[in-house]
This record gives sequence, structure tokens and C-alpha cells, in this order.
Amino acid sequence: MKKASIGFVGVGRMGANIARRLADLGYPIAAVFDHHENTAASLAVELGATAAATLPEVTAASDVIFTVVTDDAAMRGIFAGEESLLKGAEGKIFINCATVSPASHEAAEEAAKAAGASTLAASMASSITQARQGTLYLMIGGDADVFEKAEPLLKDISVSLRHVGPVGDAAKIKALVNMVMNINTAGLAEGLGLGAALGLDLQTLKEVFSQTGANSRVLETDGDDMITREHDCYFSSAHAAKDSGIANALADAAGVGVPLSHATEAQYRKMIDLGLGELDKSGIAELTFPERAGA
Repeated sequence: MKKASIGFVGVGRMGANIARRLADLGYPIAAVFDHHENTAASLAVELGATAAATLPEVTAASDVIFTVVTDDAAMRGIFAGEESLLKGAEGKIFINCATVSPASHEAAEEAAKAAGASTLAASMASSITQARQGTLYLMIGGDADVFEKAEPLLKDISVSLRHVGPVGDAAKIKALVNMVMNINTAGLAEGLGLGAALGLDLQTLKEVFSQTGANSRVLETDGDDMITREHDCYFSSAHAAKDSGIANALADAAGVGVPLSHATEAQYRKMIDLGLGELDKSGIAELTFPERAGA
């Protein structure tokens, strides 16, 4: 698989760092494409790739194409129309990493099969640092034989890799992962914010949280950032709002009440309204700490 030429569509924070990881391991990065042309051009120079002007150029140059796009509309756009990734796509494998609705992953798979190509949904429960280091946690959906063919490549970018069933199942699991993570983040922001309002020592409070039922992975990754207001973006609040929205739509369709998740989505959408959507998800603390912008 290391001789396979690799293409990338969407080379923002995650896509670019997966590409760098694979280039470090000797994979030929053939072509990159992004709607922000300067971003693609810069990465192409760095990796010795072509900055493709069109989607079909990426497909023509590549055996395997990673896509890391922002939302359902972008996902539909790259797999629909005469000038989509599916032009001349017979025999190609598309590894779709975006957190979008299960229906979008399923539609991409159906369209790809009609064009003689294959797809996998590669849902990532990790962030930028893990993408660069090749230590992603990947949940893969798709046909078992396609997964088996791509497994060596996927192992080179992950520390934990599991095939979870059809493409839609991978998207559903990722939506639930992010739903719970976002609820935990919002809850931590409220706990620390209330602690600040009560005049408590926040490092002591954080330590007590870590040793009791208030502990969470989010406490480890976001607690100090909430206290010090260091919200450099690893996973944006705007993306948190989008992902909670995906989970909430699934819950509504299933007839299941998720009031905590709806409240969390509302908080992240408030951040967008306040112009804070590009802060890291830890920035939700700006809504809960006294005397901050959104409190």
C-alpha cells in the first residue's frame, strides 16, 4: 500500500497533518485540493505534490483519496456532478474522514459504487496533534473487503483502529462520541465557572474533580485552558455546534429525548452568535466564568 499514490481533498488542520504524516512514512502524496487555494498551494510545495485546480485532477493522480470536508453540503458537493471526484474514479478508494451525517456517508458510498469506486467512512475521535503523530483513534465503516485492502494505510495514521460495520454506523458512533464529549465540556465549564464565582481555588477544585466522579477526559484536556483562557483551536466551537446538531437530529429521528445535548448545542451556537465560534471548544467557558465576554 505504500506505493499507492495518495490524494487529499480538504487540507485544513486535520487533512494537512494526515498528509504530512503519510509523507513522512514515504507515501507519495500526489495531489491536494482545497477551496482555499493558497492553503493547498503551500502544502503542495511542502510535500512535493500537485495543487490540483479541480476535483477530477485529484482522482486522476491518486489511487486513494482522503476527504476531510466541513459539512454535509461540502460532502455532497465533492461527490456530485460532472466535475466531481467520481469522474474517472473506477477502482479508486475514497476514505471520507469528515464528521457529517450518516446519510451523507451513505450517499457518497452509493454514488461511488455506481462509478466503480469504493468508500470508507473514517471517523476520527482525535485532534490535530494525533493526526500529525499518526496516533488517531479511527472508527471505520464500509465493506469489509475494502477495509482489509486499506488497513495497512489506516494503521499508519492510527494508534487504535476498528471496523465498526457499514459506513452509516461509523458516522452514528462518531456523532455520539462528540455528543457526549460536548456535554462533558459544557458541564466542566459550568462547574469551573461556578467555582470561580464562589471564590474557590480552581486548581484545588480541578484536582478534586480528577479524583472523584467529576473526572473526565475533558478535564485533562480542557480544564487548564478554561481557567487560563487559552483557547487555541484544536476542535472549534463551531464544529462542536455542528456535531451536536448531527447527534440531535439523529435523536429526534429516533424519537429519543436528549435535553442535555440540545442545551449543549444551544451554548455552542451562542458562541457562534457572539463571534467566538473559531475558539477551541474549551472556549465555552467564556459563557460560564464571571466577568467574561458571554457570561
